[in-house]
Order: sequence, then structure tokens, then C-alpha cells
Amino acid sequence: MMQCDSFRRRFERGLDALAGLPMEAARKRYDALCASFAPVDPTGMTVRDGHIAAVGVRRFHPARIAEASPILYAHGGGWNFGSPRSHHGIAADLAERLGREVISVDYRLAPEAGYTEALDDCRRVAEACAPTALVGDSAGGRLIMDVSRQSHWHGVLGLIYPPVGRPTAASLGPDAPLLTRDDILALWESIADEIPMPDATSAPGESIEVLAVEHDPLTVPLERAVADWRRDGADIGYRCAPDMLHGALHAHARLDAMQAAWQDFCRALSQRLG
Repeated sequence: MMQCDSFRRRFERGLDALAGLPMEAARKRYDALCASFAPVDPTGMTVRDGHIAAVGVRRFHPARIAEASPILYAHGGGWNFGSPRSHHGIAADLAERLGREVISVDYRLAPEAGYTEALDDCRRVAEACAPTALVGDSAGGRLIMDVSRQSHWHGVLGLIYPPVGRPTAASLGPDAPLLTRDDILALWESIADEIPMPDATSAPGESIEVLAVEHDPLTVPLERAVADWRRDGADIGYRCAPDMLHGALHAHARLDAMQAAWQDFCRALSQRLG
């Protein structure tokens, strides 16, 4: 197993190497960096790229599948990085643990496209494939919350360290490695004019599982939101991986605390899905 500090140093070096690269090259490097922590695909897993509703997707079909209804997955990356390739290991493991097909959405990225286009891509795929759960990490977690709210969707939500409400210097938690308060505020500023802003105390769904990490400025506002959503009547399961950092889910197979929290999150999703 890997120590979290080793993960941090390796991920930081990878992110530093993106500086100054053209966007296309930087995105390819980012995809490769994230994927370098992923385990090999489970035995018998079938993976294929295609399109649903004219949106690019990567489909993960486990060897032993319990249900035909798929899971929709929206990757993180700050709305300007990330793809089904960067988050391949997460989506493949999710499919294996849930025994269901996972459809990872290759939504359009900033600055070429705005938040509205990214949200529209996720919404169109969700409407076309009728998933039984929407799952997303970080920026993708915000997207699936907005898909759920716009579509008045009543299935299960799986949220992995998403930005909630309107991030501000006052609302965010302490700085942490890999994702600082300034990083979050800059990313938010790039999409703030387009992102829907519903009542922050209103839950994005009725049945929600949440996974957070201890060292992440997004965790403090997320925990406040979970408390508000519970008061709003939502049924919410919550766990926070101790000593872990934003982005550590990529190395879930190598970090003990992340692996334990991820397994608990997946078990809880599976129980909600019956």
C-alpha cells in the first residue's frame, strides 16, 4: 500500500508538469497522471467507448451483472480537465462493486464550452439511458446535483467531495495540499455566471450517499450542506476518509483509509439500489 504523503508528492509533481503546456497536451498529461494510480480492470470487465444522445461516453460492463439499469458517472477535474480516461479506474471499480453497468460521460470542458454545455451533456445522457443512480466526484458531483434538480430526478445520488452552494473565502475550510482555497475560488469564478444556484439548504435528492476526505477545503461546506439537507428531509449516508486529500480516490486501491471509505460508500450505494 502507498502512504498518503507519497501519493501527494507524486500527484503534485504531475500537476506541476502541466504548467505552460498547451491545453490539449495538458489534458492528456492529466489523464495519464490520474490513470497511473488505477488498478488493472477487474477480470471479465468489458469497456467500450461510444455515444449516447450524441455525447461521448465510456461504458463499463462487469462480468457478473446483477441489474440491467446503469449508473451514470460524471468525472471531476475542475470543469476544464478530466475525462472517462482519467477516471477509468474509479468507474471500473464502481461497476464491479455494484454489479451494474457504469456509463462515464465525456462532457464538454471549459474554456471551449461553458458549464451550461457540460450540464446539458450530462442531462441528455441521463435522460437517454434512464440510470438508477447518478454518481460524480468533485466538479462532476456538482454536475449530477444540478442534473438531479433540473430533471426532478428521484433516484439515488452518490456525491464524492463535490463543491456545494457558492464557495467563498468565508465558507471554505482550511487550505490543503492538491486543492487550495484559491484553486477553488478561481475555478468557481470561471463558471459562476452559468452555474445554477438553487436554495443551498434544499437537498438535491431524496436518497444520497456522500464521501468526503479530511484535508479538503470543500469538506466544511459539504458537512454543513449535509446537515441542511437532512433537515430538509433527505436520507443521507456520510463518511469522511481520515488523513486523505482531494483527488485521493484515484489511488483508492493503494491508500488504506481511502479504500475503506470507498468500499463503505459503494456498499451503501448497493444497499440503496437493492
